[in-house]
Amino acid sequence: MPPIKSGLQKDVLKLYRRALRMVRSKPAPVRAKFQLFVRYTFHDNATKVSPRNVSFIEHLLRKGTRQVEAYEDPGVKDCWVSEDMMAWDKVWRKGTQRTTA
Repeated sequence: MPPIKSGLQKDVLKLYRRALRMVRSKPAPVRAKFQLFVRYTFHDNATKVSPRNVSFIEHLLRKGTRQVEAYEDPGVKDCWVSEDMMAWDKVWRKGTQRTTA
């Protein structure tokens, strides 16, 4: 039986799913950039904040919700991806590749 999630954990997962759904609404050539932006942002915030720091997590949820709402606008066609994000993605992909032998 999986562990029961707190309300805050459910809110974070709901925001992450909403962000990933937003990515699917973007033009195909830039979806990878949006997806990298979402994955990197959530991972970066998760490593910077303690699970016990509820007020900061709530702040990040409010900030993230506003950001996703802005990116959901159909007028937003592209996003900026930094060199750090691309480097993190290369390391992350390298670590998740399965070796076949």
